[in-house]
Amino acid sequence: MAVRREGTPCWADAMFTDLEQAKTFYGEVLGWTFGESSTEYGNYTQAYADGKAVAAVVPPVPGQEGQSQWCLYFASPDAEATARRIRDHGGEVLMEPMRVGDFGTMCLAREPSGAVFGVWQAGTHQGFEATETPGAYCWAELLTRDPGAADTFLTSVFGYTTKRIEDEAIDFRLFGLDDETVLGRMRMTDDFPPEVPSYLNVYFTVADCDAAVAAATRLGGALRYGPVDTPFGRLAVLGDPQGAHFSVIDITTTQGEKPQVENVP
Repeated sequence: MAVRREGTPCWADAMFTDLEQAKTFYGEVLGWTFGESSTEYGNYTQAYADGKAVAAVVPPVPGQEGQSQWCLYFASPDAEATARRIRDHGGEVLMEPMRVGDFGTMCLAREPSGAVFGVWQAGTHQGFEATETPGAYCWAELLTRDPGAADTFLTSVFGYTTKRIEDEAIDFRLFGLDDETVLGRMRMTDDFPPEVPSYLNVYFTVADCDAAVAAATRLGGALRYGPVDTPFGRLAVLGDPQGAHFSVIDITTTQGEKPQVENVP
């Protein structure tokens, strides 16, 4: 597998107090199977779609239990250097770069508007073994109440180029590495309850959006938005029974023309 460029989303995981419930839920909704839990690394358990590693679930560290949330990791050739840039540009390093055996080096951080994310310097674990196939990661958007701070931080830390969607109804930007768009950013509107902080919304691909929604709600999840047809696919925003938000999208079912974008200096 080719080494991912710095700033490319490369992995996702989440902590769940009830790990077995999480495995049942995501197994049904996304079709995941699960590997053996690694007791050496806190029962970290990889999830697989069609035999390829696509994410992981893990119980929380004792004393750090809280609402579950998905954490998106960005690739870095040097986690220490990335951590320094995070601090230099107003972010907070929540967990210093830590070597995880031969797998790689990880770090956790918070960008200035409040969203938590990870940094991954790959060793033997390169990250996603599949993307944009059923059960696998597809896309992510930073939902923030302070887009100015978030935009400046992301472009400074990861060197992204920026484009703006030409739509007066929303404040949405796209971040890219050369010609590859890797991340979206949307200003949170009043539709979001004030207690919801900035966060990274991770999208997983599904073969049938409506079937995924039906499975999620049957298993105690919550439908937050959709399903709705878009030029990028039929999608819905969900909450799992332990409170983690995520989105599902069928990228084969599209409707309408993609919006116009313009470069942002």
